[in-house]
Amino acid sequence: GSSSVTIAPVSTAGMNAAVRAVVRMGIYVGAKVYFIYEGYQGMVDGGANIAEADWESVSSILQVGGTIIGSARCQAFRTREGRLKAACNLLQRGITNLCVIGGDGSLTGANLFRKEWSGLLEELARNGQIDKEAVQKYAYLNVVGMVGSIDNDFCGTDMTIGTDSALHRIIEVIDAIMTTAQSHQRTFVLEVMGRHCGYLALVSALACGADWVFLPESPPEEGWEEQMCVKLSENRARKKRLNIIIVAEGAIDTQNKPITSEKIKELVVTQLGYDTRVTILGHVQRGGTPSAFDRILASRMGVEAVIALLEATPDTPACVVSLNGNHAVRLPLMECVQMTQDVQKAMDERRFQDAVRLRGRSFAGNLNTYKRLAIKLPDDQIPKTNCNVAVINVGAPAAGMNAAVRSAVRVGIADGHRMLAIYDGFDGFAKGQIKEISWTDVGGWTGQGGSILGTKRVLPGKYLEEIATQMRAHSINALLIIGGFEAYLGLLELSAAREKHEEFCVPMVMVPATVSNNVPGSDFSIGADTALNTITDTCDRIKQSASGTKRRVFIIETMGGYCGYLANMGGLAAGADAAYIFEEPFDIRDLQSNVEHLTEKMKTTIQRGLVLRNESCSENYTTDFIYQLYSEEGKGVFDCRKNVLGHMQQGGAPSPFDRNFGTKISARAMEWITAKLKEARGRGKKFTTDDSVCVLGISKRNVIFQPVAELKQQTDFEHRIPKEQWWLKLRPLMKILAKYKASYDVSDSGQLEHVQPWSV
Repeated sequence: GSSSVTIAPVSTAGMNAAVRAVVRMGIYVGAKVYFIYEGYQGMVDGGANIAEADWESVSSILQVGGTIIGSARCQAFRTREGRLKAACNLLQRGITNLCVIGGDGSLTGANLFRKEWSGLLEELARNGQIDKEAVQKYAYLNVVGMVGSIDNDFCGTDMTIGTDSALHRIIEVIDAIMTTAQSHQRTFVLEVMGRHCGYLALVSALACGADWVFLPESPPEEGWEEQMCVKLSENRARKKRLNIIIVAEGAIDTQNKPITSEKIKELVVTQLGYDTRVTILGHVQRGGTPSAFDRILASRMGVEAVIALLEATPDTPACVVSLNGNHAVRLPLMECVQMTQDVQKAMDERRFQDAVRLRGRSFAGNLNTYKRLAIKLPDDQIPKTNCNVAVINVGAPAAGMNAAVRSAVRVGIADGHRMLAIYDGFDGFAKGQIKEISWTDVGGWTGQGGSILGTKRVLPGKYLEEIATQMRAHSINALLIIGGFEAYLGLLELSAAREKHEEFCVPMVMVPATVSNNVPGSDFSIGADTALNTITDTCDRIKQSASGTKRRVFIIETMGGYCGYLANMGGLAAGADAAYIFEEPFDIRDLQSNVEHLTEKMKTTIQRGLVLRNESCSENYTTDFIYQLYSEEGKGVFDCRKNVLGHMQQGGAPSPFDRNFGTKISARAMEWITAKLKEARGRGKKFTTDDSVCVLGISKRNVIFQPVAELKQQTDFEHRIPKEQWWLKLRPLMKILAKYKASYDVSDSGQLEHVQPWSV
C-alpha cells in the first residue's frame, strides 16, 4: 500500500533527516510515498498538499534545519468533520500507512484518527464519497510515530529528534557568554525552552556546570532564595568570575507558582548587588543546522518506522519508534502519551518525586549527577575515607576528557576521598608528576577541548618499577584512567604486573575517550561525537562550495586508525555516496561500481557526490589512488576534489553529547571505585581478581563494567579494534539511503515493548 509522511505541528532540527530516510526506505521497499505538506492542515485541505515524493525530492536536505514539508497547528483536525475530510483525502490516493513526526499532541491526534478510522470509512460510504470495495480494501490505518520535540518531553524515549541540536544552540550561547565574563564579573540568567519539561535546562546545566538550575519537575525547596544567594557568594569568594543560572521557561516553586528569569535577576541584584543579565534563548533553539547525532538518530528512526509500517497488522497498536540507550525499540503510542500526561498530572498535584520518576531513567540520573557536581558540602560534613584516588589521561586528546576529569574529581571529593591528578600520562606517572587536585581546580573544565592534564601515548610496560614506586610514595588506593586504545593496553599491562608489584593490586577502571571509538567493551567513547560533528560540518561546507559548479565529487579522508566508525557514521550523517572502511574489504570492482553509480547520479538533478575514506581502510587504495581513479574514470562527466580532514577532528570545544557523556560515565566510574574501596575498608584487602580491573562502557542499553581479562578475547590487537562492532549493522542503512541495493537486518526490531517508569 501507499505510505505518507506527515510532519505534525512542531518543527525541529533533524526532521528532514527523518523525512529523507522514510521516503528513501519507502521507495526502496517498493511503496509509493506521499508528502503531506503543512501537517494535519494539509491532510484536511487535500489537493496539492498531498503529493507523491520521489528519490530526488529529499536530496540535499540533511543539513537543513526545520522541515521541508512544513508543519502547522490545525484546529480543523481536532474536530470530527476535519478528520472525515482528512480520511477522504487519504483514501483518494489509497494511503493507509501514516508516519507522523511530531510532539505529544500530534501523536495523540494520530492515535485518535486511527481509532476512528473504520467509523469514518462507514460515514464516507453512507455519504456516497467512497464505495463498498474501498471500505473493505482500506479497512485499516497503520500509524507509526517518531518523536520530534526539542523538550525531549516524551516518556519512553531516551532522546527525541531535535533535542541534541537544541543543546548545541544553547551551549554555543553559554560558551560565548563565558568568554565575555572573563573581563567582567557577572551573573547570567539564561532562560531555555521547556514549558512542562526541564530536560533541556537540566542537560545544559550539566554540560556547562551551571551554579543553579530551575526545573518544572523538581522545584527548589522552601527558602531556596537564601540558599541560592549563599551559593553564588561562595562561588564568588572562590574566585569564580561568572555565575550561570539556567531556568526552564516553565520553572515553578513547590506551590506551583512560576519562577521567572526576571524574578531571579531582581533577587540577585537586591540581595547581592551583582551585575546581572537575563538572556532568553527562545526560538533560536528550534533552528540551525541539525547536529550529527540528530541526523543519525533521525535516519535510524526513519528506517525503523518504515519497517514497523511494513510489519504492522490490524492487531498491532500504533507505535512509536525510539532509542533506548543505543538500541532501537518500538513502544505503544498510547502508553507513551499516557505516561507523558501522568507526569503533568503529578506536577499539577505537586507530587514532584513521582514526576521525576515517571520522566524515566536518564532524567532522574541527570538530576542526581547535576546535584552532586554543582553543590559541595562543607569539608567538615564529608566523612573522610582516607583513600587516595588518582586520575590520569592516556592516549591522544579527545574532546570531553576534561569534563570527565572534573566529574571524577568532584564525585571523589564528595565521597570523601583525596583526589590526585597525574600529569602527562604514564610518562608523567613514572616521573612523579602527581598533585592533589581540589573541587575548585576543575571549575569551568566541561567546555574545554583537549586534555588539561596532558596526555601521551606512552604505555606503562617500560616503567613498571617507577610507576609502582610512585603508587607507593603517594599511597594510591585506586586508579581511574581516561583514554583510548592505549589506556586499554596500559590497563592490561598493569593488571599483568600485579603478581610482581603488589602496588597494582588496587581497583582500576578505564573510561573510554578517543575520537576513533575503537575501545572494546563500549558502543561509544568520549570525543567521537565532537569529531563526527566536525566531519559533518566540514562535509556540509564542502558540499555547499559545489553548489555553483555542476557535477563535482569530493573525496574526504577521515581519522580513526583502522576503525571505520567516523567514516561510516560521518557518511550516514552527511549523506555520502560511499564510505570506504577497513572492516568491509573492497576491491577494484567495488570502486568501479561506485564510479558508475556516481556517473548515473550526475544525470539526475543531484549533481554532486561525496565519498568518505577511512585513513587506514586499505594499504594500496590510498586517498590519492582513489582520487586519481575517480578523476580518470569520471572524465567528461564529473571532476574531483580531495580533502584530508586530519587533526581538526581531535580538537575543538566538546559537543554537548561528549560533555554529558563524559560527565555521567566518569561519575559512574568513580561510584564503582568508592564501592570497591568500601568493601575493603579496614581489612587492608588486596585486589587481585579480574573484576577489579575494568572498562566502563555502554553496551546496547546498559552501562556495564567489563573486566579487561574478558575483553581480551574480543579484541583484534593488530588493528586495535574490537572484533565485533555494533555500528556495522547500520552500514546497509547508509547504502540504501544512497540508492544502493543492500540487505538491512531487521531481526533486532519488531518486538513491541512496554514503557517502564523508573524507580528512583
